[in-house]
Amino acid sequence: MATPSDQTSKHIIPLDFNSVKSVPDSFVWLQTNAIQSNDGLSIPVIDLMDPNAPKLIVEACETWGVFHLKDHGIPTKIMEDVNSEARKLFDLPIDQKLKAVRSPDGQSGYGIVPMQSLFSTFMWHEGLTILGSAIDHAKVLWPNDYQQFCDIIDDYQRQMKALAEKLMRILFKALSIPLEDVNWFDDPTNSSGCNLALQLNSYPPCPEPTRTLGLAPHTDTSVVTILRAKTSGLQVFKDGVGWIPVEPNPDALIVNLGDFTRILSNGRFISVLHRVVAKPIQRYSMGYFFRPPMDFDVSPLLSKDLGQGHVPRYRPVTAKEYLALKAKHLEKAFSLIEN
Repeated sequence: MATPSDQTSKHIIPLDFNSVKSVPDSFVWLQTNAIQSNDGLSIPVIDLMDPNAPKLIVEACETWGVFHLKDHGIPTKIMEDVNSEARKLFDLPIDQKLKAVRSPDGQSGYGIVPMQSLFSTFMWHEGLTILGSAIDHAKVLWPNDYQQFCDIIDDYQRQMKALAEKLMRILFKALSIPLEDVNWFDDPTNSSGCNLALQLNSYPPCPEPTRTLGLAPHTDTSVVTILRAKTSGLQVFKDGVGWIPVEPNPDALIVNLGDFTRILSNGRFISVLHRVVAKPIQRYSMGYFFRPPMDFDVSPLLSKDLGQGHVPRYRPVTAKEYLALKAKHLEKAFSLIEN
């Protein structure tokens, strides 16, 4: 078992899940199954090829903040290839995976999710965060056979970026935000570009799944997140209802809005609270996070139609400043930028 040498490294290095037969006390979450909905509600399913798709997407963003997206144009083979590469990665011995471990103040690499540092209880999860090219991580994981991983990951990220941009055009049009006001969006001449990340997740089989969580409740610090998962475990929180399971749809991706879209929309669109419950079986997922550049001012004032009485609910904040607030305060970050 990997034994962290100090408190800082404990928040980077995952447990060697293969070496444990029960959930350690440090992983036990109280009330992990609290307020679960039993009324059969499910998130909307939207066909991107439907002529009414833009209207349906906007409605889903206003009422749910998350939806299944079908006919999205991402080839099934590419998604299956990424899933296979994730499996290959997480099947490596722990000592090999630790060669790509994230530094204590780093954003990319292998380890526990960065938000773990805000919780005293650990999560049943391991992951690899990729910012841009995967080559540096791949070379230490597979010194003699890394090119296939890089090629598949690069192709997947290109396709995800194109889909995220398509969704953003729909949302920005609904918010009356001219694309020229967000020139980082899809301008190839803009050197700062978008702040993009791909997160490969593994939730190992859990011997006592009701005692722990795969991921604690949180909202994403993204404009939009696109998730691929073939196994259940994700749950979203709906006000007045509780936690609702998101059942896998083999033909669809899961799209959820992040905090930056909530700010840009002046609260019109929902930044959905979600979590992952532990399962007795292995679960993989791939999350693509689409974010603005660090120096971009995120503000409701970008919208030509604020709604809510035309009063901005949130002060302007750079992406870098908000990410720093979220890293320290998690869901309380919104209260620190409210007007």
